[in-house]
Amino acid sequence: MKTTSDIRREFLEFFRDRNHAVVPSASLVPGNDPTLLFTNSGMVQFKDVFLGAEKRSYVRATDVQRCLRAGGKHNDLDSVGYTARHHTFFEMLGNWSFGDYFKKEAIAWSWELLTEGWKLPAERLLVTIYHTDEEAYRIWCEDIGLPPERIIRIGDNKGAPYASDNFWQMADTGPCGPSSEIFYDHGPGVPGGPPGSPGEDGDRFIEIWNLVFMQFDRQPDGSLLPLPAPCVDTGMGLERLAAVLQGKHSNYEIDLFRTLIRRAAELTGTPDLGNKSLRVIADHIRACSFLIVDGVLPSNEGRGYVLRRIIRRALRHGWMLGVREPFFHRMVEAVDALMGEAYPELRAKRELVERALRAEEERFAETLDAGMRIFDEIADRSGGTIPGAEAFRLYDTYGFPLDLTADIARERGLDVDIAGFDAAMARQRETARAAGKFASGAGLPADLVAQLRPAEFLGYDRLQAGGLEVIALLRDGRPVESVAAGEEAIVILDRTPFYAESGGQVGDTGELDGQGVRFRVEDTRKLAGQFHGHVGRLEAGRLARGDHLLGSVDAGRRADTVLNHSATHLLHGALRGLLGTHVAQKGSLVAPERLRFDFSHFQPLTAEDVAEIERRVNTEVRADHTVQVREMDMQEALDAGAIALFGEKYGERVRVVTMGESVELCGGTHVGRTGEIGLFKLVSEGGVSAGVRRVEALTGQAALDQIAAEERQLRQAAGLLGGTTAEVGDKLRALLERQKRLERELEGLKAKAASGATSNLAESAVEVQGIRVLAARLEGFDAKALRETVDRLKHQLGDAVVILAGTSEGKAALVAGVSGAASGRVRAGELLSHVAGQIGGKGGGRPDLAQGGGNDGPALAQALQGVDQWVSERLT
Repeated sequence: MKTTSDIRREFLEFFRDRNHAVVPSASLVPGNDPTLLFTNSGMVQFKDVFLGAEKRSYVRATDVQRCLRAGGKHNDLDSVGYTARHHTFFEMLGNWSFGDYFKKEAIAWSWELLTEGWKLPAERLLVTIYHTDEEAYRIWCEDIGLPPERIIRIGDNKGAPYASDNFWQMADTGPCGPSSEIFYDHGPGVPGGPPGSPGEDGDRFIEIWNLVFMQFDRQPDGSLLPLPAPCVDTGMGLERLAAVLQGKHSNYEIDLFRTLIRRAAELTGTPDLGNKSLRVIADHIRACSFLIVDGVLPSNEGRGYVLRRIIRRALRHGWMLGVREPFFHRMVEAVDALMGEAYPELRAKRELVERALRAEEERFAETLDAGMRIFDEIADRSGGTIPGAEAFRLYDTYGFPLDLTADIARERGLDVDIAGFDAAMARQRETARAAGKFASGAGLPADLVAQLRPAEFLGYDRLQAGGLEVIALLRDGRPVESVAAGEEAIVILDRTPFYAESGGQVGDTGELDGQGVRFRVEDTRKLAGQFHGHVGRLEAGRLARGDHLLGSVDAGRRADTVLNHSATHLLHGALRGLLGTHVAQKGSLVAPERLRFDFSHFQPLTAEDVAEIERRVNTEVRADHTVQVREMDMQEALDAGAIALFGEKYGERVRVVTMGESVELCGGTHVGRTGEIGLFKLVSEGGVSAGVRRVEALTGQAALDQIAAEERQLRQAAGLLGGTTAEVGDKLRALLERQKRLERELEGLKAKAASGATSNLAESAVEVQGIRVLAARLEGFDAKALRETVDRLKHQLGDAVVILAGTSEGKAALVAGVSGAASGRVRAGELLSHVAGQIGGKGGGRPDLAQGGGNDGPALAQALQGVDQWVSERLT
């Protein structure tokens, strides 16, 4: 039997022998293609080649491309586990011609490989062609010898000209052409009809290879012009082909999936290898592993959110199989054994994948049980449909993605109100937008944008420049001709030494001066993405459009900012070097007083991590590297290994900043040598959101000041502890141990006092219709002592209703309990709410025990006195 690895290798060898370049699989994250969430087909990495925007060193290529269809336009996630051939992750075998060979060779080679190489019976194969593609028909019929009845013409079956299963196009316009699909016939024992027939959706005839012949350029008016260099684009699903070659009907029965399913069964203790949950886990582990390999980490947005959905769907299926401990990350070993040789990047990053998955498992485990209980409650009262608001609550509170809720609902025969969920999500986003609004400066009217040219930035090599022309003035977002002293405005110049806020670096401040004019620049911002807006107040004179000014940047502030910006680059490199190349910038702030850096990572930094990062950055500082700045083409920069920063927009020409091992695209300002940074000091580390960490740091004099302040605090602590700075740790540990010992002794004394109080209190209980009722106030008792006392009283009194108030510093803690024959007739929560409501408080709990609080005062005594009557009314 040919294994999946055999098939992958033999396919590449077949086309290598026919002068095809073997091209590695591209990342699941498409490079420089904002139109796609993930690489979903083999042609994605060759898209620019087909469009003529990129030239490769070869005209023939073959590859095995890893693909993902679990988000965006192509999403098979909901079908995984319920069908024989749907996957989130799959491998696509492909061979390509870029203006070299065409239909004759592509068809002949496909037939040769299938029938001679892999020995598929020719009588089991049939093909489809686009109904007007006579060239393909002739090749299949005359050259290959396929009988005409096994060549099926497919017309425009999707409602428009050239909208057909057998006519492929990249977009509404551009390269397109007919295709020829090869089908395998599983035989009359399997339901279904041939392609183009009413029964084509059955499982008898399975498409295994699609040959696309790109020979036209579709125009905006819908017409087709011949391409000067026709191309070939083929795709064959490895899993589907393996099923055919291994004599299996379901992809989940091939060798690769059998191994993964057995491993999932071992980890979950599931004896039934046909359990669909095992198929889900086996499918999802490949998708999750390769997404993390390609730099995606679980988060609440974008690709990270899709990864989180896939992980949590797998974990929920593990939960269905009775697993309550982390197990999913232990599947990675099996994926590596099966696919690590073909994809060495997986083997290199296996430890990272395991760590990231385990962290997400532990995070979701905290809410999965609670979320499932809430789902059960919602389902019980749903009436057949899970309300959208409840589905959103599961998402917002328990981390259940909508498709996970829908998946669970489908298993129970329930629907989900998707529109209601979307409405709840929209309301939350609107609330977040309203809460997050801040003053960002005025925009520019469209007619003004059309008149202006972007300012020439002079600030890389000087902080002062004269002869700067005022080309526009804005007051309250509207253009004006002049500004008077005392007025706030935005000044737009033809040239400027002021850096406008972007890439995390704050805008410059300073002054604009002219004849009798002084404008205080309080900030510099990018307007309409390309113009420098000098925001501030005119302190003297009258400023008019057309005036010429001298611009002076606050040199000290810029110098401090520059130190932090260059240190941010070194910090980014240190984080990637220590934690892994999955670290990517997710936001930053470069200000004069500090730097802040957000980055993708799945767990907190340890104290050792923090120390090592500081050491690495300071090593680069002491190395005193020359900071090199070069301009080059975007692709040239990326090929040189430059890292693009989060949130930055780049043109065709980019600035590449190099300092030591750090190479990044950056439009900001920097030191001349890293030694100018002086000292780097990390001052905080924490989480921003799931999968994103934040560090803050100081440089230069600010870092020295921080160290001096910490030393002063250490000396003060040593003085208070009665020792030297070297003895602080030991002295503090001894003090804490003494405190714990005293706290234990105090708890023991409280317990004795509570026990004594219980005996006295029990004697004051009154009988109401056969139930002992006790309401009392205890000075100095906290909630814990009250609970213990109530429990003892319930046990001692038997059939009882008890409420105690512990008072301290004007506040009252309340605990109510019900036991014995009183249970079911009196509810502790209702009693507590009755008393708390009279003292300006609230509370709640179980029918047998409730807790709350309120204010101490005369109302408390009155409320407690009325408990007997309240209980009597409930018992009547």
